[in-house]
Amino acid sequence: MAGIGQKYNTLFYLALLGFVMFCKAHANVHYYDFVLKEKNFTKLCSTKSILTVNDSFPGPTIRVKKGDIAFVTVHNHGTYGVTIHWHGVREPRDPWSDGPENITQCPIPPGTSFTQKVNFTLEEGTLWWHAHSSWTRATVHGAILILPANGTSFPFSKPDGQHTLILGEWYKGDVPQIINAALQSGGEPNVSDAYTINGEPGDLYNCSRETTYRFRVDFGKTYLFRVINSVMNEELYFGIANHNLTIVGIDASYTKPLNTNFIMITPGQTMDLLVTANQPRDHYYVAATPFYDGNAMFDNSTTTAILQYNGNYTPSSSSPFPVLPALNDSATVFNFTRSLRSLASQDHPINVPTSVTRRIYMIVSMNELPCPNSNCSGPNGTRLSTSLNNISFVTPNIDILSAYYWNISGIFTEDFPDNPPFFYNFTGDVGGSLLFPSTGTRVLMFDYNETVEIVWQGTSLVTAENHPLHLHGFSFYVVGVGLGNFNNVTDPQSFNLVDPLEVNTIGLPRNGWIAMRFVANNPGVWFMHCHLDRHTSWGMDTVLIVRDGGTIDTSMVPPPKYLPPCS
Repeated sequence: MAGIGQKYNTLFYLALLGFVMFCKAHANVHYYDFVLKEKNFTKLCSTKSILTVNDSFPGPTIRVKKGDIAFVTVHNHGTYGVTIHWHGVREPRDPWSDGPENITQCPIPPGTSFTQKVNFTLEEGTLWWHAHSSWTRATVHGAILILPANGTSFPFSKPDGQHTLILGEWYKGDVPQIINAALQSGGEPNVSDAYTINGEPGDLYNCSRETTYRFRVDFGKTYLFRVINSVMNEELYFGIANHNLTIVGIDASYTKPLNTNFIMITPGQTMDLLVTANQPRDHYYVAATPFYDGNAMFDNSTTTAILQYNGNYTPSSSSPFPVLPALNDSATVFNFTRSLRSLASQDHPINVPTSVTRRIYMIVSMNELPCPNSNCSGPNGTRLSTSLNNISFVTPNIDILSAYYWNISGIFTEDFPDNPPFFYNFTGDVGGSLLFPSTGTRVLMFDYNETVEIVWQGTSLVTAENHPLHLHGFSFYVVGVGLGNFNNVTDPQSFNLVDPLEVNTIGLPRNGWIAMRFVANNPGVWFMHCHLDRHTSWGMDTVLIVRDGGTIDTSMVPPPKYLPPCS
């Protein structure tokens, strides 16, 4: 390791000098302390101790402007090792602060601290942060609000006010123990006991009427609602009774305004909505219900809040409720996804790659693994599993970033395939040996500045369902979406290369495909996975490693002075 450390000596001092000069010239550097510890909260008629940040659920909000830097020192006073991820922040050349457990760092041990640099560059809008270890994000998460840079403004009329709305969950059980028990048994984890809006389940659940969250508005004014889905395993419909929603941003990137009476938001996604308070003064339900088109266990309940007009009036005895699509309405969700477009304006341009140098065809599958004596809790005594290109990812005990940087052998292999091992009717009636993937820690390697197209193909193995796919370190353009098996001759003819949606998380439709493009210009180690946490835990993941580009400005920065140890 010493030799490699010397190899990077010049790079380190030049990078350090450049960073110091930048900080001196940069007016907006923010500092946050995140203190993780257990705190009692009362929900659903009982009191429970949960892991929190700064004693709050959800956790504190980070407020910055485009181009700012934040330093967040995480103090772990909890029971478990924890990592924190800044979801959707590109972290240019600096995966050391990205946060996924045993991918870019090992967990922060209890009783220790770790400082992460969060570098906001191209992002503008709403993102979020969350724990990225052993399902602790169920209670450890919060909003990131990125305002326009000085001298710029929103690409729409400035709203009269803003509200942050975080969709979450409440579990009566200990969440890390829930997933650990499921992994041990091989079966499905217990589902949540309630969904929440800003930490409150709402008055459709027992013992929640008095604490139902309220958004106060003035008649005639327009509000920017920043909606975040932090739910662990369910996609959600969301709406406000009698009020139109205008989508103006997704994943900290502006969109063409889209008027709708509902949204479908996947775990990991954020959406910025304009809502005008133009209805008679009253109380109106704000609600979220699940969208699920598979056949696994899920929480089929409804969380509510109240949109409450200010002023003197007598509220209706029965508040109006939003009309939301049916639980498994895949067609409506598919059409909703297809209707979203980037703003692609002069002030907010996009740069869609048109000349692709690397094409990857990635099948996304539910799977099974054999179990000794067939005594596990999965189908027919198997162990539930998931895979990408028929490989179920195995998370190592030493983080991949450190292994890559210091050239530690035996942690991962650089042979993740660009295509599935064999082709079949992915969306047909399939089973047999196709159910059983290989296992391993195999990663995708990219040269700096490769232009990448990944076509994600859903399969009907075990169960077909929608999958929210998330890529760390990049935003990507969704140039195509369709149903059935992707046709590499005819389907690219309908790709949108003019104003495709630019996001970091997107829903892959049930028995369908998504085509995305990006330029591999962010050197480092980056996680790519389904944002349904049960699927991540079962292996629906892989890692992208982008090699250095040969100059200081195109190379990964050295590690910080202290990294959490790998035990």
